Amino acid sequence: MHGSNSPPVPIEVQVTGVHSDAFVAEVSERTRAALRHAGRPVLHARVRITRDGDPERPIVAQANIDLDGRLVRVQVHGGTDRDALARLEERLRNRLQHVSRTAGTWEDRRGRSAPSMAGPPPGDEQTEWRHGDLPTRRGPSYPRPPAERQIIRHKSFSVAESEIDEAAFDMDSLDYDFHLFTELGTGQDSVLYRGGPTGYRIAQVEPHPESLAPHALEVTVSTQPAADLSTDEAIERMAALDLPFLFYLDRERGRGALLYHRYDGHYGLISPADSE
Repeated sequence: MHGSNSPPVPIEVQVTGVHSDAFVAEVSERTRAALRHAGRPVLHARVRITRDGDPERPIVAQANIDLDGRLVRVQVHGGTDRDALARLEERLRNRLQHVSRTAGTWEDRRGRSAPSMAGPPPGDEQTEWRHGDLPTRRGPSYPRPPAERQIIRHKSFSVAESEIDEAAFDMDSLDYDFHLFTELGTGQDSVLYRGGPTGYRIAQVEPHPESLAPHALEVTVSTQPAADLSTDEAIERMAALDLPFLFYLDRERGRGALLYHRYDGHYGLISPADSE
């Protein structure tokens, strides 16, 4: 946290549409109010307020915070600019408090060779990860008919090898409901998401629960391999089963990929970058 003699944290504000200088100043002021709860030095902050395709909640407010070298991200929707801004301030404050509280715990977990708590509880094999484990803590997506849905955002990047504890910390810091990564012990493309009896669940291209790197986080593991699908087949399965997201083996690339519902009712796709 910055001392009283430290320069103010730079806040970059990007607002689309016609807005008064007073509103832009309010965005900066309310963001700064949330940053007072960071508990660690904030190096930079960027806030964007834009419009989305959802007619009921058309305003999207997003904040990206450099918290002492760690990226913290939050995103909310609202019916009006000020509604979205109020939601953003509250969510950002809560997220910063949570990250600050858990950062030391995560570092302690990495520092000690904790025994693995992997493996599904008895009988959990039938609770397959694609069938309703994702909690509905976010608002529903715009109910766009399946025939109108398109992949309008495809992110492809190097997927870092990490332990489950580190993946969970990154997922929480970025305010995501799922996180695509390469699990360190198995070398498998994997997705960690919120679900199951422990609150965290992992699915892998070829599950090997016994080979997961040591981790402290209590997590259940799907024992079912990822389906081998083309992108078109993944879209068809998403629509047919009404899934919030689908982790699958991309047949063309031979890597794990994640197709997910966006707030505007369209799809986003995350896939590892091709190796050189």
